[in-house]
Amino acid sequence: MRLKISRSKNSASLYVIKSTWIDGVHSTKIVEKLGTEKTLREKLKGQDPYEWAKEYIEELNQKEKEEKREVLVKYSPSKRIIKGEQRSFNGGYLFLQKIYHELGLHKICKEISHKYKFDFDLNSILSRLIYGRVLFPSSKLATYELSKKFIEQPNFELHQIYRALEVLAKETDFIQSSLYENSLKVSKRNTGVLYYDCTNYFFEIEQEDGNKQYGHGKDHKPNPIVQMGLFMDGDGIPLAFSITRGNMNEQLTLKPLEKKIISDFELSKFIVCTDAGLASEDNRKFNDKDGRAFITTQSIKKLKEHLKKWALAPDGWKLTGSEKDYDISKLDEMMEKATSEDKAKMRAKVFFKERWIKEKDFEQRLIVTYSIKYRDYQRKIRNSQIERAQKVIDTNPTKLKKCNANDYKRFIHKTSVTPDGEVAEKEIFSIDSTIIQKEEAFDGFYGVCTNLEDDVSEIIKVNHRRWEIEECFRIMKSEFKARPVYLSNDDRIEAHFTTCFISLIIYRLLEKRLNDEFTCPEIISELRDMNFKEIKGEGYEPLYTRTDFTDALHEAFGFQTDYQIVTTSKIKKIFKDTKK
Repeated sequence: MRLKISRSKNSASLYVIKSTWIDGVHSTKIVEKLGTEKTLREKLKGQDPYEWAKEYIEELNQKEKEEKREVLVKYSPSKRIIKGEQRSFNGGYLFLQKIYHELGLHKICKEISHKYKFDFDLNSILSRLIYGRVLFPSSKLATYELSKKFIEQPNFELHQIYRALEVLAKETDFIQSSLYENSLKVSKRNTGVLYYDCTNYFFEIEQEDGNKQYGHGKDHKPNPIVQMGLFMDGDGIPLAFSITRGNMNEQLTLKPLEKKIISDFELSKFIVCTDAGLASEDNRKFNDKDGRAFITTQSIKKLKEHLKKWALAPDGWKLTGSEKDYDISKLDEMMEKATSEDKAKMRAKVFFKERWIKEKDFEQRLIVTYSIKYRDYQRKIRNSQIERAQKVIDTNPTKLKKCNANDYKRFIHKTSVTPDGEVAEKEIFSIDSTIIQKEEAFDGFYGVCTNLEDDVSEIIKVNHRRWEIEECFRIMKSEFKARPVYLSNDDRIEAHFTTCFISLIIYRLLEKRLNDEFTCPEIISELRDMNFKEIKGEGYEPLYTRTDFTDALHEAFGFQTDYQIVTTSKIKKIFKDTKK
């Protein structure tokens, strides 16, 4: 490459050009237009533009030469590797680091550090806790050691992690509100619909203390727990969270966090979507004012008798876009006569009926849906549980433990007396057909309550996406291994879940950037396996397998790590690009 100067009567323009040979014909092409002499003098503030251009082109030539250079590495079969020397490093974290910096978390850390004036690097600690939570979820001690697996090494000590956790706990509200504000620059946030759910996490302890209290654990573990309430936006990106006592009624966790969102995030008009367990009358009334609305699931079984009778009645059902009334008791007969194509269409249809109900001066809209597909799904699950129950009965058990409402053992009936009314020598177990019949009556039905007057199909569509917030909790508990928690102080526990929350946001944004084409286990597994061997003085050799995933990853993030060797200069540029 060389400099070309194109002169006209009033100006001179500077170009970078390069010689090319195409089919034996020599030609030149413009690589880059540097600008006019006048604009360059202004930009360079007095520096000679021609001298600057020559130096710049020399750098380009050196860079091109470096990229074309073949790297030769000598190995000796008689020379042992150096004891204790790390030779393999993970580079999958670089894609998380890109989003971390796009969200301005390094700036948030800088602001917090300025406030407390401590001497450790909060940004280095927080970033490693987050990358570690996604890629190598472990205890804080193990995370400290595992962070040395990343190409860029940590610059903090173990004891500083615990000091940092105390600070992060104090600033969790500031971090959440700042993250939301910064995320608007990275991705459009759908805050018209907010999903809320609550789960709990157990501790490997027996004594209650602080927020760690005995409560109804969703893991069914006999351990103290804390509760986590989580708001998610309409696109599946976490918005805000809170940690409360394990023995607190989860219905009471919604309003305080929602009030915080209204004040700290400056959001006012939105729809809150929850499951039935969080849909207390108080929560519904709270979201029936000031431009807010609610959509919540409603158990058909728990409706008052006259409403239950109306909901389960076979007549009066409708389909969106049609004024015709349908009788769902005739659907099976219609299915038998239909072609395979029509059967598939009928299974996909969602019938509905609706009415407004008023109790204690509070009016809301009850929508009940019915689907053959959903009915068949429920029956498939139940039949599987019945088969499991029968297998247990076939083993001639002497005693069975108590079961919860969804346990397969609910279908096992225990008889302690003989047909003559005498006490039996041993308990007799059999399948309880009465319970099966009671449950079958509700197959295919699904209830929703709302104060919205929107089209039924839109309300059903919004409610259907509640699975994404349940998936958020699943990811934290499974892939991120957020439980059991081994920390003891409430502030450190709060900080632990703050890092889990941030990790979830970063992961979700990465998932969206990949257009949801890959599963969570695929993404995390492949990032974890993106290892590099350090070639001293030369750079890093990729040890991972190039796949459709790695190709999509590099395309989405705009930098490549899948060359035969990533030179030292190139890896430094990647570090710089991921921290912009």
